[in-house]
Amino acid sequence: MRDAMNSFSAIKIVSPAEFDPGTAQTPGSERRAAIAPALGIASAMWGGLFEVEPGSRTGVHHHGEQETIAYVLSGICEIRWGTKGESVARAKAGDFIHVPAFLLHMEVNPSKLEPFRWVVVRSTATPIVVNVPDDTWP
Repeated sequence: MRDAMNSFSAIKIVSPAEFDPGTAQTPGSERRAAIAPALGIASAMWGGLFEVEPGSRTGVHHHGEQETIAYVLSGICEIRWGTKGESVARAKAGDFIHVPAFLLHMEVNPSKLEPFRWVVVRSTATPIVVNVPDDTWP
């Protein structure tokens, strides 16, 4: 049985030059897929990088039924969430972030000098990004 499993499974290494920017996006940020069906990887999860430039913010959005786990590689980000964006938390390099399914949120980069970068893992194979109008929050 072990030999049969080995013939069907393989480790896949995806280098940064292979990351796919053609994944679902939110204005103000860039997502690049590293583990995704579009890259020929059959997985129950999605993984990639997320970046917001200095002084920028994303639009208000949610990820549908997906839960998101992120690890902050560099920079500081402010995350807003809630029905009106009234809740705020800051995450810095070394922190993990959990974003529950269907939670409206936005990311803000308070730095004028450095982008923030996250490694992101989603609970389904294809990312879900539901962008809502910016005037959703006052």
